[in-house]
Amino acid sequence: MSQDVRNLEPKVLWNNFADLNAVPRGSKKEEKVIAFMVDFGKKLDLETIVDPIQNVIIKKPATPGMENKKTVVLQSHLDMVHQKNEDTDFDFDTEGIKMYVDGDWVTADGTTLGADNGLGVAAIMSILQSKDIPHPAIEALFTIDEETGMTGAKGLQAGYLSGEILLNLDTEEDTELDIGCAGGIDVTATKTYQEEVFDGNCKAFELSLKGLKGGHSGMDIHIGLGNANKIMNRIFEATKDLMNIASIKGGSLRNAIPRESFATVVCSTKNAADFIAKASNIAGKIKEEFKETDPNFEFIIEDTGCPKKVMPKEEQEKLINAVKNAHNGVWKMSEDMPGLVEASNNVAKVTVNEGNMQIECLTRSSVEESKMEVANQLKDAFEKEGFAVEFSGSYPGWKPNPNSPILSVMGDLYKKIFDKKADIVACHAGLECGILGTNYPDMDMISFGPTIQGAHSPDERANIKSTQKFWKYLLEILKNIPEKA
Repeated sequence: MSQDVRNLEPKVLWNNFADLNAVPRGSKKEEKVIAFMVDFGKKLDLETIVDPIQNVIIKKPATPGMENKKTVVLQSHLDMVHQKNEDTDFDFDTEGIKMYVDGDWVTADGTTLGADNGLGVAAIMSILQSKDIPHPAIEALFTIDEETGMTGAKGLQAGYLSGEILLNLDTEEDTELDIGCAGGIDVTATKTYQEEVFDGNCKAFELSLKGLKGGHSGMDIHIGLGNANKIMNRIFEATKDLMNIASIKGGSLRNAIPRESFATVVCSTKNAADFIAKASNIAGKIKEEFKETDPNFEFIIEDTGCPKKVMPKEEQEKLINAVKNAHNGVWKMSEDMPGLVEASNNVAKVTVNEGNMQIECLTRSSVEESKMEVANQLKDAFEKEGFAVEFSGSYPGWKPNPNSPILSVMGDLYKKIFDKKADIVACHAGLECGILGTNYPDMDMISFGPTIQGAHSPDERANIKSTQKFWKYLLEILKNIPEKA
């Protein structure tokens, strides 16, 4: 599979991507990829630094004739989102990604591809190892844990970088130059309850809700994709008088729209047929509702053994109300940039097991006030039902600077090379630029990259021609970096 990818042009970039994708690199499990990147830098005899938070920085001097140009920080994150289809047998901790060429795209066999942000990492690696690409002095910054808290960017201290320009290679549409992004905050609601023995003759069912597209909880939040936790909760609400919940496992990551939810419920034998009929009926209506956005949605009911204990009806009602009343999706559109989502929330995970309930959300906004407005709405909804609520992992957005000097250079270059204007945008995703700007406030920043679709889902794919376009553009940018003042 991967050999076909290695034969694509530009070969240096795709080969570095294939090498990178052979290394397990899930968020908060980056030990192997950090070692891989350190070894890469040292083999090139370049100054290679691992900072206290475990970001990797590799520095390369300017090529002859480019010494008077401003130093450029090339930045991408090492970690990738680990998502796979339920029927895919794959161990992210030990296996490399199984890639293949599918027409004009590169994708993976039943898992996320890691093009987010692996193509950016591979491009930077290609610049570092090059012997014939003109460029100014380069500071390559490979951050960790971007996908689950941005702790690498948050932990990068002042003094490690001297560059005046930062090029973040983490935008997923090749027509865009990104000059702003959303900040975020994790909202977690927890509650304990006393399980009880089911009273009566028991009939138990495993409920499986799957086939939803899922996707990036920022970039895809406006599409109206089905959220597995919200959908399963609608089924619970419609059948709550007929059953007791024993367990729930819905969603997997805060930054991914949940594609699947699984639950065990218990009925009395006399209510079993009614439960199946009512659950199937509401699922059918939901399937019709999402037939355009999620055509592969399916809901399955299977017999299973009766669990020893279940959730009491009173606690069940509180859980259903909490998930129902927690906002999911777009909260507010931007008044400053047409078409941009300002604030949103993703009800990412719902877990119930052995007397413990947990609901995990990721709230995003480019405006701090509206970010906290959404977070506090969630807090109120959860606390009303007796949940304890914690805010954590907050990070700032990146305020757009339409007067950025490097934006002017890159905009002119884009028009000259591709005979059309680039789209100057801000995105509803958590780019690291805003955080990095905290300790490097004078750094001029732009984000761009090749076209990637389906990020954070097993449908993730990278466009081959777009990657070629991105590589050509990057090389031209490096040639045209302004001189030092």
